[in-house]
Formats: sequence, structure tokens, C-alpha cells
Amino acid sequence: MAFDTAEATDQLLGEGDIPPVHEVNTAGASPFLLTADHYGRVLPRALGDLGLAEGELVRHIAWDVGIAGVAERLARMLDAHLIAQRYSRLVIDCNRPPGAASSIPVTSEATAIPGNENLSAAAKEMRRREIFDPYHGRIGAAIDAREQAGKPTVLVALHSFTPVYHGDPRPWHIGTLYHRDTVLPRLMLQHLRGESGLVVGDNQPYAVSDVTDYTIPVHGEARGLINTGLEIRQDLITDETGQQQWAERLARILREIAATLHKDGMA
Repeated sequence: MAFDTAEATDQLLGEGDIPPVHEVNTAGASPFLLTADHYGRVLPRALGDLGLAEGELVRHIAWDVGIAGVAERLARMLDAHLIAQRYSRLVIDCNRPPGAASSIPVTSEATAIPGNENLSAAAKEMRRREIFDPYHGRIGAAIDAREQAGKPTVLVALHSFTPVYHGDPRPWHIGTLYHRDTVLPRLMLQHLRGESGLVVGDNQPYAVSDVTDYTIPVHGEARGLINTGLEIRQDLITDETGQQQWAERLARILREIAATLHKDGMA
């Protein structure tokens, strides 16, 4: 298992590396702006495999399993703009405040990440500058453009979670994540709990905070946008059938919510 910390250069991404930001429907008419912080699991060529076996790089520690398929489908069903991050959360987690211990983890769950050990401040800044900043800069610019065009924006951050964490089974099929917004999470809970057979988490399996999250606090709350995070259990969306079913369900619910928000003059 080879890895290279790219300390010898002042650039992380080079020839053969893809851009960090992936977008669908940039001109989408929907009020919903979708984000996927952990969409991809690509590693920059300069970092090799971070010292990890391939089996580790397909696990949840590297990305949100299944969420790419759901996000792509949902964006097209809603005619919504999706902004997603292609690089692995192991390189830099785009839903963590830079500088937090979990931003560039040396251990994820019980797995040591050799390629993240003993990084210099310059190496960390390189990851932020070339991956984190372009992604969040694009989200910010998209919101600015929508605002200037008089187009309402409702932020929905899409994620997935493991069915078992540290040996504890998680019963929820989906959870809504939020902090200060009481509008969209309440509506999502109401609609999701009306679905037959679903176990729905209210700020479960995670809750949003300024310390542990970035996308919702910075792009949603700080800008006064109606917002929520959605976490779907990964075993439900590992294949295309599950991804299609969940995208269809969420598209239907979000359309109903959009009608409610529009009626109330909120979107």
C-alpha cells in the first residue's frame, strides 16, 4: 500500500485528477438546492491510496455509500440543482469545519489512515485550498446567483449512514438533521412518518451543530435559508433499485412540501 503526502510540491491536484465539484441541472427550476458532501471516493493521484487497502476505500469511512445514485436521480426528478463533492472524505471532509480533528482524520472509526498522519500545516492547507474551498465556493456562488435572480432557495444536504455503528444496530430508515431550522425538518418528519413502514429519526442518527458540521450552518443557517439534512441508511440504497425507490419517495415528498412553502410565501 503506497501513499505520498504530496509534501514535495505546492499543488495537490494535477494531470489526471478530476475537478472536485460535480454538478447536475445548474439551471434547474426547483427551489431545492441539493448538496452531497460525501458523494465520491476519489483520491488525488499524489496521495496514492493513503496507505489503505481497497476494501477500506469502498466503506463508509471513505464516502456516503449509495448517496450519489439517489442524489443524481432526485436532482433530475425535481429539476433541482445538485452540487456534489467528488473526492473522498478521507482526503478532507467537506462537512467538517477546517481545523477540526475530523476534518482530515488520522483515524476513522477503528481504521488508521497512514496517509493523514503527521501532515504539515502546508499539506493540510493544500487539501483545503484545492478541494474544500472550490466545493463550498461553488455552493456559495450558486446561492448568490439564485438570490440575485430572485429565485428562492431551500437547502437539502444529502447523506447516508451505516446500519451498524460500533456494534450497535441503527433502526432508522431515514433521519432528518437540523439545528436552528424548525420549518423544513418539521415538514419532512410529518411527511416521512406518514409513509408506511418507515422508522424515521428526528435528529438521528446525527444532529447538526456548528462544531460538527459545515454545509448547513454556513450555507443554510448563516444565510437564513430554509434547510435540512437527510440521512438514508446505506443498506437501503446500495443498489440501483433502492436508489430509484428512495429518489422517487423523496421527490414526491419534496414536491408536496414545495407546494406548502409556496402557499405560505416561503419558497
